[in-house]
Amino acid sequence: MALKYSKEVEENFMNPKNLGEMKNPSGVGKIGNPACGDIMHLYIKVNSDEVITDIKFKTFGCAAAIATSSMITQMAKGKKVSEAGKIKTDKIAKSLKGLPPIKVHCASMAAQALGLAIEDYEKRKSI
Repeated sequence: MALKYSKEVEENFMNPKNLGEMKNPSGVGKIGNPACGDIMHLYIKVNSDEVITDIKFKTFGCAAAIATSSMITQMAKGKKVSEAGKIKTDKIAKSLKGLPPIKVHCASMAAQALGLAIEDYEKRKSI
């Protein structure tokens, strides 16, 4: 049975935004889900005002994994780190006009990857 995706999911899968790696990131979040095989790497660049000025991702996975990675980069870019850290699974799924229940874990992984990138940034900042 084929999954039914929203136009927003299809658009972010077919034409992902902020795709790629970043040289000298302020923080990196890496997460993988062995059960489904998805792997996400999220890179953030943060300025002195604590604003995420650039964000990129590399994701190996299904259409939903790529779409949620693309969406979270769009949602976080330009936000203060403290505000971006509040982006959760439900907000990502809502921004994509929904995900099939079996694919909600992809939005959760995207939120976790951003959280890990922010944690990495905080660690690097304190050194």
